[in-house]
Amino acid sequence: MTDHGFGTLSADFRRLLAVKGGSDMTLGDIVSAVGDRGFGILFVLLSLPSALPVPAPGYSTPFGVVLFLLSLQLLAGRPVPWIPEWASRKIIRRSTADRMIKSTAAFFSFVERFIRPRFPILTGRTAAKGYCLLLLAMSGLMILPIPLTNTLPAMVIFCVGVAMTERDGLALLAALCFGVAAVLLYTAAFWLIATYGLQGMREAKEIIKGWLF
Repeated sequence: MTDHGFGTLSADFRRLLAVKGGSDMTLGDIVSAVGDRGFGILFVLLSLPSALPVPAPGYSTPFGVVLFLLSLQLLAGRPVPWIPEWASRKIIRRSTADRMIKSTAAFFSFVERFIRPRFPILTGRTAAKGYCLLLLAMSGLMILPIPLTNTLPAMVIFCVGVAMTERDGLALLAALCFGVAAVLLYTAAFWLIATYGLQGMREAKEIIKGWLF
C-alpha cells in the first residue's frame, strides 16, 4: 500500500500547476491529475491548508470529509482514489490552488533531501492497517468544527502522506507523535466545552491567539 510517484514530490506537485491552464479548478480535476500516482499525494495536498500556514478558509471541513473517504478506500484496499460527485464539483479558486500547490512544492524542494525510504517495516503491508486507522481517526477530528484544533490532525495526515509516497518510516513515526498530541488537544477541548461551555472555548481561543500572534 505504498505510492510510487514519478520523480520527486516537488516535481509531482509542480505538474499540478498546469491543471486547467490557470483557471479555477475542481477537486475532481486534482484527483484526475493525480490518477494512479495513488493516495499519498492527495493526503499531502488536502491536509496542507490546515497543516501549514497557507490561508485557505472554508476548506478544512470538506477536505476532512474527502480525506475520511479516501482513508476508508485505502483501508478497503482500493488501488486508485475515488471521490463522490458532490466533492468532485468542489471549486478551488485558482489563487488558492496555486498557493497550496506552490507552497507544497517549495516545502518539498527543501525537505526532500532529508526524506528517503527507511524503516520499511513501518510502511509495509503489515503496518498499513494501523496507519489507515490513524488516518480515519485524524480525518474524523478534522471534520469537527472546533476552532484552532485542525492543525495537529492535518499534520498527522500530511506526515502519513509523505510516508506513503516516499516509503519513509521516520515520517510515519512523526505522524504518530502528532497523533498523540492531537488526541490530547481534543481531549482538552472537549473538557473545556463540558466544563465551561462554548464561552470557555472561545476564551481559550483568544488566549491561544494572543500567544501565537
